Amino acid sequence: MTHLHSGDTREARKVATASFLGTTIEWYDFFLYGAAAALVFGPQFFPAGDPVVSQLGSFATFAIGFLTRPLGGVLAGHFGDRLGRKRILILSLLVMGGSTVLVGLLPNYAQIGVAAPVLLVLLRLVQGLAVGAEWGGAALMAVEHAPPKRRALYGSSTQLGVPAGAILSNLMMLVLSWLTGAAFTDWGWRIGFVASIVLVVYGLVVRRRLTESPLFTRAVRTGPARVPLLDVLRRYPAGVVTAVLATAASSAIGYTVLTFTLSYAPKADGFSRNDVLLMGILASLVQMVAMAWAGSAADRFGRRRTMVIGTVVQVAAALLLFPLLDTRVWVLALLACTFGAVSNVAQYAPLPAVMSDLFPTTVRYTGSSLGYQIGGIVGGSFAPIIATGILAASGSSFMIGVYLAGLTVVSGVAAFLAHTAPLTRRAQAEDAAVVAGEPKAAPVAE
Repeated sequence: MTHLHSGDTREARKVATASFLGTTIEWYDFFLYGAAAALVFGPQFFPAGDPVVSQLGSFATFAIGFLTRPLGGVLAGHFGDRLGRKRILILSLLVMGGSTVLVGLLPNYAQIGVAAPVLLVLLRLVQGLAVGAEWGGAALMAVEHAPPKRRALYGSSTQLGVPAGAILSNLMMLVLSWLTGAAFTDWGWRIGFVASIVLVVYGLVVRRRLTESPLFTRAVRTGPARVPLLDVLRRYPAGVVTAVLATAASSAIGYTVLTFTLSYAPKADGFSRNDVLLMGILASLVQMVAMAWAGSAADRFGRRRTMVIGTVVQVAAALLLFPLLDTRVWVLALLACTFGAVSNVAQYAPLPAVMSDLFPTTVRYTGSSLGYQIGGIVGGSFAPIIATGILAASGSSFMIGVYLAGLTVVSGVAAFLAHTAPLTRRAQAEDAAVVAGEPKAAPVAE
């Protein structure tokens, strides 16, 4: 991707920090729902009966949030590619915070019957819209402000928000579980959702101080795309498919470790709810350190090499995750969760920079958001449901690891292909024309 040589490293760092804080807040809200889906939503919002059916229903509401993420990405991309990234980021934070607070105030099944799960689903759909709008803008603000040779590192600031959000959500659940005791399942969990309003207000203050991307500002002067989505689908379909596949595996293993294990480990391996929450916190702390290192390594050694090595590591982690959990040894279970969480950083940290190269500035928000959010559906949204189904059908947790390993190989191939010239040359040509102050490059046949 061609850059304006503004040399404003201070502004780039401020934007990267704001991207990290904003995505941390958004993912806190999103993961808090995932933790609650694994721990309390089944008995709270679904009729009593078969616990497996109740758990599947709870995970289904978790998965539904992913279905609207592409729509959120497309809507945000349309206006973000025409009006700017900053405005959409502020709006996405407001929408996510509002829907999360409402989940915390929602009456349960015993109080309002079937309306409870219906309203829960609607609020989860709104959360999906907000997350879909968030990622593309935050990632591109960080990458487009970054120094030319540090794009993967600065872009990884957005990815750091994922483990940070997981830490905050798990820590909140752990503290509330300890403070409220037996009342946690009844009402204690609600406090974490309502408390989201404090984080949202802080995030809004930070984001209002940001400046717009300089490359975007120059691009819209030469003419923004009239309908960015149509431009992306017509001219960059290969980029979208590549982005989807490159995202899928890291999303799948991430949500398996952070969500499915919350319901699996207490039932199958005898760990307490707090044990598993603590494992998630510790694993996410190590993942944050590894994420920053992976972003720096991608700039230093090359994104393709870093992501391919990450593929090998992630395959090993997928196959070892459940055998280590099933030892019922706390230290080995912690190792499993930590290895699983850390294994995806080499694929995940460089993604903002990789996707930025697949699309020109005028449609980059739309193209990157569409690819990333559909990849989240393919990989992450149904991972807990698929894992539950595989376990019920085969009786073997190892087969879940086989599924994750297979998906990892597919993502590794896509990451390798993401750096081939045919996928990036048109986007780079258009951005070069923008920097030179020339009209956008004419369409080139695939």
